This record gives sequence, structure tokens and C-alpha cells, in this order.
Amino acid sequence: MQEIQASSSRQRGWTLAIVSLGLFMVVLDNLVVNVALPSIRRDFGASVQSLEWVVSAYVLAYAVLLLTGAALGDRFGRKRMFVAGIALFTASSAAAALAPTAGLLIAARASQGVGAAIVTPLTLTLIAQAFAPEQRGLALGVWSGISGVAVALGPLVGGAVTEIGSWHWIFWINVPVGIALVPLALAGLQESHGPNGRLDLAGLILGSGGLFGLVFGLVRAQTLGWGAPIVVASLIVGATLLVAFVLYERRAREPMLPLEFFADRGFAVTNAVSLSMYFGMFGSIFFLTQYMQNVLGNSPLQAGVKLLVWTGATTVVSPLAGIFSERLGSRPFMVAGLTLQATALGWLASELSIHQSYVSMLAPFILAGAGMALVFAPSASAVLSAVRVDQAGQASGATNAIRELGGVLGITVLATVFTSHGSYSSAQGFVNGLSPAMWLGVAVLAIGALIAAAVPFSARPAAAAQAPAAAEHRDRGAGAEPVPDLSPVAA
Repeated sequence: MQEIQASSSRQRGWTLAIVSLGLFMVVLDNLVVNVALPSIRRDFGASVQSLEWVVSAYVLAYAVLLLTGAALGDRFGRKRMFVAGIALFTASSAAAALAPTAGLLIAARASQGVGAAIVTPLTLTLIAQAFAPEQRGLALGVWSGISGVAVALGPLVGGAVTEIGSWHWIFWINVPVGIALVPLALAGLQESHGPNGRLDLAGLILGSGGLFGLVFGLVRAQTLGWGAPIVVASLIVGATLLVAFVLYERRAREPMLPLEFFADRGFAVTNAVSLSMYFGMFGSIFFLTQYMQNVLGNSPLQAGVKLLVWTGATTVVSPLAGIFSERLGSRPFMVAGLTLQATALGWLASELSIHQSYVSMLAPFILAGAGMALVFAPSASAVLSAVRVDQAGQASGATNAIRELGGVLGITVLATVFTSHGSYSSAQGFVNGLSPAMWLGVAVLAIGALIAAAVPFSARPAAAAQAPAAAEHRDRGAGAEPVPDLSPVAA
């Protein structure tokens, strides 16, 4: 029995390490690009709209295909699709590194987004498969902590590589990691499938098409204006397809996204919280990284080092938030996290100037990083606690799609506010545009904090009901014998 327990423990450890490394690649790449945007702009002579596409092409493919990635994993095997997603992401990173024009860079970024959309929802699914509900607090804390390390290293690595070499090298760093991760995943992960025996092709087409129309319209609105025919048509078609998706999924025998998820108060409110956080915070980060270089005169490396205070706070707090949210419930952490983020952005916005000192930015940077960490693991725990373990892939896909939609919406709307009040033409013009954009982000985060207060106050609302089903599904899917729960909570 001890040998079986040790084997199971080792398997869980391998699973957590492999999926966390996959998530590390995805998060690191996105933040590395943010710091390199001014260098890309100078190299290609790119406009703010082109820079937006360097970020948004990735996010567009990522947000649109998250539901698809989760569905493919459930249908064809989570291990198989995780490996395929890592391989595609790695190859696309090499293509981005070799891109000679902005157009080819944007195309490679879109391909990276496809790979990331396959990998990301499966990281949570594989964790849910390997860990019983009462053991997930620590696992999710480590998972979000590793993500926090990527958040911390992203600006620093991006700044260092851009300054020492060129922005092309920020994509090469993914290639050796991906090459090493593929054989590790093949050897260390166990295959499992979702509850549906067939792929919901109609739901996949309607859902992906609807998200594409909506996200594409939001992205193009910043360049062409909200009244442009292609923007209006894209938004209308996207919304129509999403309505059709909802109506179809309500009647489907094996739906791609069971709509009863949203009948659960915790699941619905947590997703609303995630959308507001990504709207307010990541829309602001898009411009703050440029503010530190274009206005305050920092080099890419200096900007990365200075942002380490922000991202380092996320790294330290994330594991603790994951552990304690299992005991105290997700709601107080999400309320506190969004409140800290709103306070931090409001603090920064109130002191914006062309001569702002780094010392004045330290405290709000720390508050913002800690606030983000207080939301990451607790929100993931709340989502997984609201569904059965075999539904984790579908729930993760939906949550990630909503979250990324918030990020796209945040960048687009804040970019619209920025361009209507300021420009890149001068340091003061940049500040004039950034200030109202950040105050809008503060407002959205404050609304999110109020929404977070509606999350059910429970440490693990569905843990007791899920435990037997989770153990049965884990044993059946992994082919392992059941082992006793040795987690601190159970003890």
C-alpha cells in the first residue's frame, strides 16, 4: 500500500510540475512581448494599432479557441492535446522569432494563441483529474505561484533580452523549453477523457464563430471607430452566433458547454469577477509598460527590473492565497484582491506625470501585484468547486474564454479612451491619454469588487459532494488504485 501511495504521490507531483511549466511558457511569452512593444514599434515603424494587433492577434486566437481546446481535450485525450498544444506553441514561437515584418509577426502570434488555447484549459483539467477536491488548495497555490514566477520574470527577461540582443530573441526562449516539455509530458502525464463521447461540432462552430466576431469587432473598433460598417457587422454577427450557441447548447444531448454551470452562483459570479479584473488590470498594464519607457525614459531592461516589484508580489502571495482560500472561502480573497488592484491603479493614476519618480510607484506596484495574486488561485478554486471533476475541462475553457474576452475588451476600450485624449507624439500627450484610461480601469475593478461580494461564502461548496465522484473518476481515468487522503485539510 505504501508503494501505491508513493507512486500516486509521484504521479501527482509530475502532473503538477508539467502543467505548471506549460502555463509558465504561455504567461511568460505574453508579458515578455509587452515590455518589447516600444522596440517592435521602432523596428517596424508600427502604429499603436499595429502594436495592439501584436498583442490582440494572440489574445484573439486564444480567447476564441479556449472552448475548442477544452472540447478537443475531452474528446481526443487531454494528454494528447496538451502535447499537441505545446508543440504548436513552440513552433509558432520560432516563427515569431524569425518574423521579418510586422504582418508575419502578427500571424505567428495568432498561431501561438492557438497553441496556448489548447494548453491553458487543460492545465486546470489535468490538476482536477490528479487531485481530489480537498487537496487542490495547495496544488492550485503552486500552479498559480508558478504562473506568478512567469509574471515576475516576463518583464525582466523581456527587458534584458531586448536590450542585450533584439526583440526577436524574446520568442527564442520558448523553443528549448517547449522541446524539453514535450517528451516530459508524454512520459509523465496520464491520459484521460471528458464525459462526452463525441465532439459537439455544431456548438464548436457557433461558439468559436460568435467569439471571433465579437473579439474581432472589439479589436477593429479602436482602429476604425465603433461606427465602421465592418465593426458593426462583426459585433452583430458575433452576438447573433453566441445567442444561437446558447439556444443550441440548451437542447444538445452532449453540449460543449453545459449551461447549468451558470446557474451556480459561485461559477457565474466568479466569471464576472475574472472579466472585470482582466478588463481593468490588463488593459492598464498594456499602457503602463510603455509609459515607463516612452515617458519616464527607462530602457527595456530598467522597466523590467522596476516591474519586478509588482510581479514579485504576485509570486509571493499566490501560493498563500491558494492554500488559505480552501480553508476560508474564495469570496474574501477576491473582494480584497480587486479592492487592492483598484486602489493601486487609482493611486498610480492620481500621480501620473512626465517626471514621476519610481519611489512613488513602489507602494501601488506592490498593492497591485498582491491584489492580482489574491484573485488567481481562489477564482480557479471557486470554478472547480462548482462543477464535477469530469466537467473541469468544460468549466476551465469557459472561464478562460470569458477572462480573455475581458482582456481584449480592456485593451480595446482603454486604447479608445487613450487615443481620444492623448497620443504618442509627446510625453505629455501620452500622460494625457493614459490618465483617463486608467481611471476607467479603476472603475471597472471597483465594480468587480462589488460583484465579488456576491460569491457564496464557503471554503469548498461542492467538495463533499464531489469527493466520491472525483475519486471514482480519477481511479477510472488514470487506471490507478484508490489511495487514502493524506492532505492537511483531511488530517
